[in-house]
Amino acid sequence: MKEFVKEFTNYLRLEKNLSENSVKSYKSDLDNLINYLREINCIDLNEVKSETLQKYLTLLKNRNLKSTTLSRNLSSFRGFFKYLIRNQYIQNNPVESFQTTKTKRRLPTVLSIEEVDRILSLPDLTSKYGLRDKALLEICYSSGLRVSEVINLKINDVYFDEEILRILGKGDKLRLVPIGSVAQKWLKEYLLNSRPSLEKKMKSANIVLLNSRGTKLSRMGVWKIFNKYAKAANIEKEIHPHTFRHSFATHLVEGGADLRAVQEMLGHSDISTTQIYTHIDREFIKQVHHDFHPRGSKE
Repeated sequence: MKEFVKEFTNYLRLEKNLSENSVKSYKSDLDNLINYLREINCIDLNEVKSETLQKYLTLLKNRNLKSTTLSRNLSSFRGFFKYLIRNQYIQNNPVESFQTTKTKRRLPTVLSIEEVDRILSLPDLTSKYGLRDKALLEICYSSGLRVSEVINLKINDVYFDEEILRILGKGDKLRLVPIGSVAQKWLKEYLLNSRPSLEKKMKSANIVLLNSRGTKLSRMGVWKIFNKYAKAANIEKEIHPHTFRHSFATHLVEGGADLRAVQEMLGHSDISTTQIYTHIDREFIKQVHHDFHPRGSKE
């Protein structure tokens, strides 16, 4: 059965042009399903019924996995079995009649402008790592990049004169994203006074943000940097690198930015993905009314 998973993930990678992280998620979900099927002596994908998947998802749910993880698994199964049907590897699609409750869409964690400012003020600008962290944080907030995009950013992707970053996003889609003057200032400072001391011969491959070994920062390395400064700023919210991306988009919408422009900057293929920030904006508007209207607060 694993040969079908391999064929499907190759299809996702080569024909659907999905990112490596997305392909890995599909593979992980499907590998775990195949292992479960073997445990219950189901060795033929034609034998998989909707009840089989229901029992497996119930098993995952009992492990206290998040609803988003369960939804992702179901999405992986849908894509996989649809592929098998289309290629005539199986006769019946067990996901077709599968019933599931619609998960409530969670609003992402967003920092206030004051919270962002607190974090941005913390890096030690006298140290090479502090300068690097300052550049990282400023770029993420100024341009709303994904973690994978910021760690893969190359020097020749930065156009200071045009105030633009060239970003290779999900599905290898190229987009141009503005970078603000403050982020430019600290990126230049880092490139001039910090990066040369971090760079190791033949290791950096033109990557902008380097670790102590002279190679690009890892996703975990970026998470640790964000977490470190969030704790130092006494922010109790659960913070991760994507929080700056969410805050970037939310603050633009709060300021009156056109949603299509925000969609373009974020690299969303569908504007419905960007529209979640209008829901956050409504919460912001309600809070402003509550705080400042003479009859806005509840007695």
